[in-house]
Amino acid sequence: MKSKKIVIRAPNWIGDSILALPAMADLKRNFPESEIWVAANEWVSDLFRMEESFEGIIPLPEQNSLKNFNLSSRKLREFDFDLGILLTNSFGSALLFYLARIPQRWGYNRDSRGFLLTRGAPVQNRANRSHQVHYYLDLLSGLGLKNYATELNLSLDQRKLAEIKEWLESLNIDTKKPLVIINPGSFYGPAKRWPASKYSDLASLLQEKNNAQILIIGSETEIPLAEHIATDMRVKPFILAGQTSLAQLAAVISFSNIFISNDSGPMHLANALKIPVIAIFGPTEPLRTGPYQDPYIVFHKGAACWPCSYRECPFDHRCMMSITAQEVFEACQRFL
Repeated sequence: MKSKKIVIRAPNWIGDSILALPAMADLKRNFPESEIWVAANEWVSDLFRMEESFEGIIPLPEQNSLKNFNLSSRKLREFDFDLGILLTNSFGSALLFYLARIPQRWGYNRDSRGFLLTRGAPVQNRANRSHQVHYYLDLLSGLGLKNYATELNLSLDQRKLAEIKEWLESLNIDTKKPLVIINPGSFYGPAKRWPASKYSDLASLLQEKNNAQILIIGSETEIPLAEHIATDMRVKPFILAGQTSLAQLAAVISFSNIFISNDSGPMHLANALKIPVIAIFGPTEPLRTGPYQDPYIVFHKGAACWPCSYRECPFDHRCMMSITAQEVFEACQRFL
């Protein structure tokens, strides 16, 4: 196709952005001679800096005020893009590209934004609950572009890996011994979190039976959760919650033997790095938002009220409480 200067509006969350990587790789294949840029919220922009295939990254402030919205539209206008492709669903993101005077604006025709698009793709029936990766790939085919056989892949800079290895060793983490990373949080809310007590029991079993080193990650707000888990463990784990950037976190995860997590962005990060994932699901649908590729094991037992969109369970949280530390420990043995 004719060379263009293209900007992709990335999804707003880390997990969704990772699941959009196959579609973004396919866009590059559809426009091999074009400059491909990515416009992304500031908190996910580091993810795309890991990928060398993009011409550049444009971090956008959160669109929570008219001032920020106008700043973003002016910033995009300066690049003089020929084509903007929206991987976001919102009316606001289409309006942003319109105000940025991007002449061609492509995306899903939804949320009453069709008149802002120059090419809209219909949203396909997702009754089969196909994975979110295919939602982004279906957008491309709906726009008349080709889909290629694309896996979920994320490459890391070797210098960054060397730096992180040195840092881990300075914390007395032996990168030659089994390293299990636990991600007990979930930005969405406690309904998606396996109880801290169960993580404590699981981590203690892995220490006792597998001589595993336990490392707990999370955001700064999840430090109390990590410390709560550590309180009930005889051998204290390493806690890196709140201490890493997204790029540093990816490098840390790459040294692990198993990544144990609730439904979250870091879970998809580990899966993209091809680290064995143990995913613990409660109110959400693993067929749509679970790990996309092997190696992984998903625990999901459901409940009469499943699925739901509660941030906090108003009942007894049985979808999570029914999953035991012992059965998750036994599953871990497949990867240790």
